[in-house]
Amino acid sequence: MVQAKSWTLKKHFKGYPANSDFELKTTELPPLKNGEVLLEALFLSVDPYMRVASKRLKEGDVMMGQQVARVVESKNSAFPTGTVVVALSGWTTHSISDGKALEKLPTEWPDALPLSLALGTVGMPGLTAYFGLLDICGMKSGETVIVNAAAGAVGSVVGQIAKLKGCKVVGSAGSDEKVAYLKEIGFDFAFNYKTVESLEETLKKASPDGYDCYFDNVGGEFTNSVIPHMKTFGRIAICGAISVYNSTRPLPPGPPPEVVIYQQLRMEGFIVTRWQGEARAKALKDLLTWVLEGKIKYHEHVTEGFENMPSAFMGMLKGDNLGKAVVKA
Repeated sequence: MVQAKSWTLKKHFKGYPANSDFELKTTELPPLKNGEVLLEALFLSVDPYMRVASKRLKEGDVMMGQQVARVVESKNSAFPTGTVVVALSGWTTHSISDGKALEKLPTEWPDALPLSLALGTVGMPGLTAYFGLLDICGMKSGETVIVNAAAGAVGSVVGQIAKLKGCKVVGSAGSDEKVAYLKEIGFDFAFNYKTVESLEETLKKASPDGYDCYFDNVGGEFTNSVIPHMKTFGRIAICGAISVYNSTRPLPPGPPPEVVIYQQLRMEGFIVTRWQGEARAKALKDLLTWVLEGKIKYHEHVTEGFENMPSAFMGMLKGDNLGKAVVKA
């Protein structure tokens, strides 16, 4: 019998998550039925959305999330032993699947490319950047794009897609190391929002004419500062609001309505699962091609050991990661 280790939500978070909010449990998995496969986790993802989505869990439930896993036993001809898949199995070392929700890696995936990128640049965060920028913002060549949390899993891809599509790109990050990385991967202007004297003056200096597209991963006061600098008919893609996810205080007031009205801005929130089928397949192919051609560079923040899932998650929420945060099982 296979023993699966799983991180469960011991109690719902109040403010920042703490170690005491998680519990590691071991369960014995049953034998496989026809059509099922046994998965062993190779890499597991920790993402900001988990902080919000955990509210829907019951205490004692396994934490949700994607993982790159290998089929170690199979009674499903579509997924023979050894197949590598992306699965929504959550924070667990082993799981059983009927195969319906499993996704194989693209056939073009080369051996030299880390499998963990299927959780990052060539996975959900990359797709979020792709569709948020190209579909929601409707970005056009020659425009000016601003993105916050720009050195993270989504933001770093947003900036690089905007550059390869012919845009000027401004990025905000939370450390000098991250700012240096943004300049290294081609951002036209990058700044540390924690150390600038005036966010408003910095935004004006970075693009005196204002911004056509704003890709928002952060929300809160930062967004309220950006909106007055948007050009008329500016577009804002709202992907996340990590600045307020752990807050126990009332949320800051929203953007000034008169600016949204008179600048005729369009703001739209989105979840990447909206895009499926051919659109999603094309986006993954584009992302993989750009990575292989060196047009999109990637950086991963890898935590070793399944036992360190909670600390990796908490570190990601505090901005410890440069690029995509993943755990190697």
